[in-house]
Amino acid sequence: MTIKDLAKKTGYGVATVSRVLNGQPSVSETARSVILRAAEESGFQLNSNAKQLKQQRSNAILVVVKGRANELFSELLEYVQGMADQAHYPLHVDYMEESLNEVQRAVQLCREMKPLGLLFLGGDSQNFISGFHSIDVPSVLVTNDASDLNFPNLSSVCTDNRQASRAAMDSMVALGHRNFAIVGGYKETSTTSLLRYQGCMDSLSSHNISFDEEQSYRGVLFSYENGYAAAKELVESGCKFSALFAAADVMAIGAIRALRDCGLRVPEDVSVMGFDGLPLGSYLVPQLSTVRQSVFEMARISMDMLISQITEGAPARHIFVPFTLWQRESTRAI
Repeated sequence: MTIKDLAKKTGYGVATVSRVLNGQPSVSETARSVILRAAEESGFQLNSNAKQLKQQRSNAILVVVKGRANELFSELLEYVQGMADQAHYPLHVDYMEESLNEVQRAVQLCREMKPLGLLFLGGDSQNFISGFHSIDVPSVLVTNDASDLNFPNLSSVCTDNRQASRAAMDSMVALGHRNFAIVGGYKETSTTSLLRYQGCMDSLSSHNISFDEEQSYRGVLFSYENGYAAAKELVESGCKFSALFAAADVMAIGAIRALRDCGLRVPEDVSVMGFDGLPLGSYLVPQLSTVRQSVFEMARISMDMLISQITEGAPARHIFVPFTLWQRESTRAI
């Protein structure tokens, strides 16, 4: 496929496509998103600039961010950027849609940029199983566990998503709740979403609480807008629940607004629990109950491991960072 083919496929001019592929400004975010998605889906390779990109990025660390609206990744990236600056490594950050294949994208970027190492913020196990063998540079998967994948150059740092979600649900059961709704991610394409759902089911099963997935679960992208839409649909569908667990704080915050717009009070009518511990949750009314991930520790450990792999050839390691359960104003006993 050529740039002309990509222009025809997307409906944008050759010049616009070229600017996007070369990372130049003066292109709308809509055009950039459409063109990059089409290039990834088509397996397009910008071979003409490979030599130049190699020269520019040969000492860089590449960060592939899976999802544009996940504020946890924004917080992680801020810490990573500071640590990379201190270690004198240039950082190249590539954002991609949550629904796309992060490993395929990394393979393409590695060919072009020849980075010293890779950080993946988010990922799906199946994508790594099928494609990571093509990547030979030191890599760290952040927020997901890669210990079962057995790649010698792939480390991981994350919260125990399954255990943390179970703890969150256990805490709401302890408050007397028995009717639950869950706003989660797409379990089929997101390992994180699957593990957090499984943790919820572990808790409900241990307490002999039944759960109708078709009626009470909504899988959506991790964003305020999708959390809002999912919670609104749950209410309007007639689903009855006294507590809602959201697989990310951004979903929980959107859900709280949707519940209010539907005439329900939080926590008087519905308790809401999130996951991540975003700073914004401390300033909401009500303050958001949530599972707090230690973002700074995940960033610090990830960068330490990656730099050790780059400079010393250190072996891959897999670390779970402890989580904290914050019971605040958005949940109450019934």
